[in-house]
Amino acid sequence: MADMTPPPGAASFLAAHGWAGSNILPLAGDASFRRYFRVVGQGGSAVLMDAPPPHEDPRAFVVIAAWLLDRGFAAPRVLASDLEAGLVLLEDFGDRRLREAADADPGAVQTFYELAIDLLIDLHRHPAGTPEAYDRDTLQREAALFVEWYCPALGLDVDLAGYTVAWDKVLDRAAPSNPVTVLRDYHAENLMLLGENRLGLLDFQDALAGHPAYDLVSLLQDARRDVESQLEQAMLAHYLAETGAGDDFMAAYHVLGAQRNAKILGIFTRLWRRDAKPHYAALCPRVWAYLERDLSEPVLAPVAAWFDENVPPELRGDPLLLAGSRA
Repeated sequence: MADMTPPPGAASFLAAHGWAGSNILPLAGDASFRRYFRVVGQGGSAVLMDAPPPHEDPRAFVVIAAWLLDRGFAAPRVLASDLEAGLVLLEDFGDRRLREAADADPGAVQTFYELAIDLLIDLHRHPAGTPEAYDRDTLQREAALFVEWYCPALGLDVDLAGYTVAWDKVLDRAAPSNPVTVLRDYHAENLMLLGENRLGLLDFQDALAGHPAYDLVSLLQDARRDVESQLEQAMLAHYLAETGAGDDFMAAYHVLGAQRNAKILGIFTRLWRRDAKPHYAALCPRVWAYLERDLSEPVLAPVAAWFDENVPPELRGDPLLLAGSRA
């Protein structure tokens, strides 16, 4: 578990910005070095982001937040910042995440997800808010995390060159004709219910300019929450009906789905092996299910063939448990 002791300098930072004497309460850690605290004082509550240098740099978050707010999206307002120290005081969106709301009210799940899809439809009407491209090299580098971490963890001797070649054969189908802002971690645990029809956005500091299908993948093939195939198909149909996107979009969706899920398997294995966060390994079976769903699509045939030749079905699951069974 992450150390949730408030960062050095937090109290003086808060005092300098009108929050002297406030309580600093642990809120959340994540898969990065960032941590979050709820600050409760006489003036109400706020959220303190601790993005410690040199591991993190909060500047991108501040820039993207301003871009989103300028276009009417609900990003947390920045109340104060010390960017050199990696401290940012943010508007508090409360505790009502889409994740828990959907789990508690199965009958409202489709309504919640339609809100999230409608937000993306609106976001995709705007030109990208960042010049940094989610380009082919980046996609390849991310996909390579699978062979860099998952495969060695299970002692798999795989065809590394063939892996890159397989992705080269499909990534053209994911090249955007009109890049949009890709938030990159758009899922149920990063969406806050602020009102009946309004969602608040979190965790968008890594935004890039890329294909509009990517954030749909993040939402509908959620590594942290089961999304049934029927709900995925209904939400895709809703997006396609509202945007007029067609077969090319769906091909990109499945390519980016496979790419993202391969990347996540690598990242979650790295979090277990390198960063002593074993609970991420237990999420891998869900990610494998999504990956295999994408690999069944004809557009992914070269990548599917590589997986069939290099990763036996019995070694597709929780890498921690599988490695233990092979020891």
